Amino acid sequence: MVENVKELLKAHEGITHEVYLDNENSSMVPQEVLDAMTPYYNQRAYGNPTLTHKPGWEAFETIMESAQKISRFMGAKILEEITFTPGETEANNLALMGAAFAMKSKGKKIVISEIEPINVLHVVELLQKFGFATTKIPVDTQGFIDLAKLEEAIDKETILVSVSAANNEIGTVQPVKEVVDIVKAKNSSTLFHTDASDAYGRMPLNVQDLKVDMATVSSYKILGPRGIGALYVREGISLDRILEGQIGTQKLWPGIENTPLIVGFTKASELAFQNFEANVNRMRTLRDKLVDGIFNELSDVKLNGPKGDKRVPDNANISFLRCEGEALTIELSLKGIYVSSGSACSRRLLQPSHVLVAIGRRFSEAHGSILMKTTRYHTEEDITYVLEVLPNAVKRIRGIVGSTGVD
Repeated sequence: MVENVKELLKAHEGITHEVYLDNENSSMVPQEVLDAMTPYYNQRAYGNPTLTHKPGWEAFETIMESAQKISRFMGAKILEEITFTPGETEANNLALMGAAFAMKSKGKKIVISEIEPINVLHVVELLQKFGFATTKIPVDTQGFIDLAKLEEAIDKETILVSVSAANNEIGTVQPVKEVVDIVKAKNSSTLFHTDASDAYGRMPLNVQDLKVDMATVSSYKILGPRGIGALYVREGISLDRILEGQIGTQKLWPGIENTPLIVGFTKASELAFQNFEANVNRMRTLRDKLVDGIFNELSDVKLNGPKGDKRVPDNANISFLRCEGEALTIELSLKGIYVSSGSACSRRLLQPSHVLVAIGRRFSEAHGSILMKTTRYHTEEDITYVLEVLPNAVKRIRGIVGSTGVD
C-alpha cells in the first residue's frame, strides 16, 4: 500500500496548476489563521485555563473572548451557550447522546431526516442499543424533508429531533424555522438540534431566530484548523456529559481546552463573516461558473440537489453517467485538480452515498457523483482550468467504459 501511494505521488510531479475543491473533507488554512494561532503555542496563553497563574489566566480570557465571538456569529444570547469540542463529530455526539440520556424519562423516540450526516446516523444507531427508537423522515428528489411525514412522526414520546440546516453532500438548505415550529407545535418539550456546519459562514444563521435548542458548527468547514468545533446549547437546556475526565472551563466537555485551535476557529470565523455578502457572492459565482461550464460541455450529467437560494453557495455535486467517480477523482488528481467522489465518510466503503440514494439516484448515478466546493480563495483562472480538464477526463473514462462494454 505504501509503495502504491509513493508511485501515485510520483506521478503528480511536474504539476504546475493545482485546484483544491475537496473542501467538504478537509481544507487549507489561510495564513491569517496560522498567524493568529502561532503565539498561543509558545508565547502567551499556553497555560491550563483552570489554573491560577498568568498563562492560565491568559488562556481563560482567550477562551472566553472566543466563545463570545462565536456566540455572536451564531446569534446566541450569551457566551455560556457555546461549548467547544474537538470537532463536528464530537459536537453531534454530545448533542444527541447528551439530550437522549437527559430526556429518557420523558420518552425514547428520536426523529431525524434520512440524509443526516454519518456522525448523526451512527449516533442514533448506537442509541438504539440503549432502548431508544429512531424514525427517519424521507426527503424529496432535491433533498427537502417531507414536512407532513415529520408532523406525523412527532408524538408524546418524541424527545429529540435532528435536521441539518444544510446538507453536507448536496447543499440543500432546509426550512429549519418551519421544521422547528412543526415539532414544537406537536410536542413543546421535544428538543431540536441542527447540524449547521455547512450553513455557518455561508448563509445567515441566527439560532435565536430559528428557535433551535442546539446547533453544531465546525472549524474546518470555514477554512479553520481541523480538530475543533462548537455546540450551541440554549440556556436552560440540560444535557448529560458523555465523557468524563478533568473538568476545564466547560461543564459539558472535559479536558484541557485547546486554546490555539479555539483561536484559529475564531479567526477563521472572523474572516468568513468579514465582507460576508461579498464572500458568499464570490463562492456562488465561481460555483455557478463551474456547474454551468460542465453542463455546457457534457451531456448525461445531473445536478444533485436544488438550484438557487435553496442551495448553499459553495456546493456543486454532479453525477456523470457512465463514469465511475473514483476513476474520475484519480484522473483529475493527476492533473492537479482535487475533488471527492461522494462524502469522505463513505467513499472507501464501495457503497453509494446514502444521501444520493435517498433523493432517488440509481446506484450507477451515485457512484458517478463528484462533490466540489468553492471558497473565497479560488480564482476565475482556477475554475477555467477545471473546465479545460474535467470534461476531457469524463469523455476519456466514458470511452474506456464504452470500449469494454461495462456500464
